[in-house]
Amino acid sequence: MASKTPIRVAVTGAAGNIGYAAIFRLASGAVFGPDQPVALNLIEVGPGLNALAGVVMELQDCAFPLLADVVATGDLDVGFKDADWCLLIGAVPRKDGMERKDLLGINGKIFIGQGQAIARSAKKTVKVLVVGNPCNTNCLIALNNARDIPAHRWFAMTRLDENRAKSQLAAKAGRHVSEVTNMTIWGNHSSTQYPDFFHARIGGTPATEVISDHDWLKGDFISTVQQRGAAIIKARGLSSAASAANGVVDTVRSLTTPTPAGDWTSVCVVSDGSYGIEKGLVTGYPIRTDGQNWEIVQGLSHNDFAQSKIDATINELKEEREAVSELLPA
Repeated sequence: MASKTPIRVAVTGAAGNIGYAAIFRLASGAVFGPDQPVALNLIEVGPGLNALAGVVMELQDCAFPLLADVVATGDLDVGFKDADWCLLIGAVPRKDGMERKDLLGINGKIFIGQGQAIARSAKKTVKVLVVGNPCNTNCLIALNNARDIPAHRWFAMTRLDENRAKSQLAAKAGRHVSEVTNMTIWGNHSSTQYPDFFHARIGGTPATEVISDHDWLKGDFISTVQQRGAAIIKARGLSSAASAANGVVDTVRSLTTPTPAGDWTSVCVVSDGSYGIEKGLVTGYPIRTDGQNWEIVQGLSHNDFAQSKIDATINELKEEREAVSELLPA
């Protein structure tokens, strides 16, 4: 066992499909590095606790050298106790035919209690990543119910969308996905999100120069990324799990390691007013980090097409905020 102090990670919905796919990678060292011990606080509710017992057995059976401790619980205060990171994955998943707004009322209330418990029990330096959908607005609810934790430590996941967008661009260009950089998902993790191909680069060259089919970029590319989650539900009868868990892993790793020079990544953070987006909304931005502190990439310009897409997704975030206004303390 390495001599470093373990990083304690709390995971809600730990026996669910996304949680199950994520925790073994957390325990393996794939997130925080090959010499960083990890302690897992695994949280489930009701019937999920029986399944969670089986998950704990599997973790034991993996004999991960970096796994220092496992706590399995249905109590939020026990689950969030001394957590360095809270991954709020647990939520009612979207089913075929459901829209995100259908989830607002169902899942929003869950995040009141989670926010309050994090404020009571987690480390004061905790960082929180909200994955359960609608993740932007669930994050907004949780952070407003945990105001002792600074806004800059709250994140909602849009990395899955970034990865989807990179994959689509690479396939269209006939290039490897590792060559696609500077991809931003603006706004809401929803069907209004704006995957910003204008600033993306492929092999260091603007994507709009590598891909000459600009009608595809403005049409099928955007709609494919926006509707990818629904397409997966239609194809497999279940919402994205392994790819969503991979997005969780990528997000935490990107926030805890320096951003490669010249690149940026995409995550939903609390707006500080950058790019004219209303302060306080949880929205997708391009960000860079030194592995400790992050900042929004400044100075990008948007043409009328891009700005109209950003305006539409920000308006949806405002509508969602209004729909859950009774869950936000005054």
